[in-house]
Amino acid sequence: MEAGEASTRIEEDAANDASAATPRARKIRIRESLFMATVASFSILGGFGMTIAMAKKKDPSMFTKGLFPTHELPESGGNLALRALGWGTFYAVAGVGSFCFVVWKLMGVNNLGEFRQKMGHALPKLPKKESQGRQEFESIRDLLQYIIDEDEKKKSSKGS
Repeated sequence: MEAGEASTRIEEDAANDASAATPRARKIRIRESLFMATVASFSILGGFGMTIAMAKKKDPSMFTKGLFPTHELPESGGNLALRALGWGTFYAVAGVGSFCFVVWKLMGVNNLGEFRQKMGHALPKLPKKESQGRQEFESIRDLLQYIIDEDEKKKSSKGS
């Protein structure tokens, strides 16, 4: 695929996405995304809270000792965890950034378009399979209804 064909296809995809996004569909998508983000947030908070409760239940004296700095432990558990998180984040970002920089320089590209072209030629082409069922859904409710209908079809075909 040449650069001109790739950019034309990207522009066509963007135009299709822009025309398909009606204000009502956008509003529904925002509500669905907000719902999923809320569920994920509560799951994370619940998991963290349960872990803290289990640690406190397992050894209450050490749990209390880890909350505040003492003579035996000059740094509290929370401060130690934050420091570890900071260094871990630094090493992760620096490592991935360094890897990306080295790959970029070894490939000798100047912009993202060149990088995409070179990677397209270097990597094997993935065969495209035809879909077995529907791919586009108006909302999560539409997706769930489709899953229910397909399940009922499978059950009725096994039963007969």
